[in-house]
Amino acid sequence: MRTIRDYTFVEPADRGASVAIGNFDGVHLGHQAVIDIARREGRKIDAPLGILTFEPHPREFFAPDAPAFRLMGAEARAHRLEKLGVERLYELSFNAALSALSPEEFATRVIAQGLGLRHVVVGADFCFGKGRAGNAADLQRFGAALGFGVTIADLLEGQNGEVSSTAIRQALTDGRPRDAAAMLGHWHRIEGRVISGEQRGRDLGYPTANMSIEGLHPPRFGVYAVMVDVLDGPHKGQYQGAASLGVRPMFQGELPNLETFLFDFSGDLYGADLSVALVEYLRPEEVFDSLEAFIAQMDADCARARDILARP
Repeated sequence: MRTIRDYTFVEPADRGASVAIGNFDGVHLGHQAVIDIARREGRKIDAPLGILTFEPHPREFFAPDAPAFRLMGAEARAHRLEKLGVERLYELSFNAALSALSPEEFATRVIAQGLGLRHVVVGADFCFGKGRAGNAADLQRFGAALGFGVTIADLLEGQNGEVSSTAIRQALTDGRPRDAAAMLGHWHRIEGRVISGEQRGRDLGYPTANMSIEGLHPPRFGVYAVMVDVLDGPHKGQYQGAASLGVRPMFQGELPNLETFLFDFSGDLYGADLSVALVEYLRPEEVFDSLEAFIAQMDADCARARDILARP
């Protein structure tokens, strides 16, 4: 997959794609349906499959001090899109200049002239341009005039209503990772680099890989059964484990993070990139009367997590 970030200078080989447009936070089943339509339309005209998205997320640009809401960072999103067969990722810098373009200017300068796209697919609720003044019907009208095709995809309905990033965030807030996964079409994953911690876990017999969740929507704090992909380094591979997500009240922590204990693992993961999938919520964070009681609970948590992860 090739990543293009500047629509004003695009190599000829990167022009002419069939793309799905959106923020694709979580790359959930609704997003995947839109991507599949772009793939199908691209095959009709022998065009590569692309994604047109923005970084930072426009919501972050307009409200930088608002609480973190993203389900995944840009790198995790790119990993997921590449797995879906995306060939061109147009990850445009969302800045004051881009946000000031009118709907017609965006269609003309970015889609038609800048990227030379041949077909675009958007959801029925798509809005674009300054003040979100343009809608999907406007894009169809501009496409007819500028020479690119436009398909409007219906919104996807799940068993419990519309599949959306908002609904997925709520499921995670409630500690329902399986419900989130049903809408995502994959486990919700937290990806990042292992950072140095206070090494208390090692002293307690439970060494953990510590990761920051800064900038991400925080799932319900507590202990989870998890599946872990070590993405690089000498220990690259797939593992199972238990993870604590939160502020570590037993040790008066402040900044929330993710601490993951990998079952049957021995080695140094500092600096490695991990992808941790939340499978099942086990319990909330707690303060224990003693370290002995804390260790006994961790023993129970790991036994329960092993049992859950052993099921088909």
